[in-house]
Amino acid sequence: MMNKVFDQLPPYAAALGVEILGQENNMPIITMPYSDKVAGRPGYWHGGAMSAILEMAAIAAIMTKLNMLDDEISFKQVNVTVDFLRGGVQAPIQAVGIITRIGRTLANVEAVAWQDDRHKLVASAQMHYLLEAAGK
Repeated sequence: MMNKVFDQLPPYAAALGVEILGQENNMPIITMPYSDKVAGRPGYWHGGAMSAILEMAAIAAIMTKLNMLDDEISFKQVNVTVDFLRGGVQAPIQAVGIITRIGRTLANVEAVAWQDDRHKLVASAQMHYLLEAAGK
């Protein structure tokens, strides 16, 4: 199922080197390597790149949940709030999406990102997605 989820991520996931690392509570943990493409100020990740991995984690979580429900539902992001909690240093970042609520028309997702220590987050995000049944 994780390969199917990875294949459904937006194309820029592959361009940024995003990979699925494992699972946490049946949701994919994704990772992205540090490179010049994601560099911000010297020695640190750019906030946009950190936001990108949070978005990928949220999308992967929604896709995983929808695949579990076997529903053909499309979704699009309504809004996002990102909290940058500490500077991301020159090391890979991992992230996971946590679905806090999924209804008929709206999904609430939290995504968290960390580097070496799962309990020391570098960023988190709250995202809302509009859901629509296929063919409507």
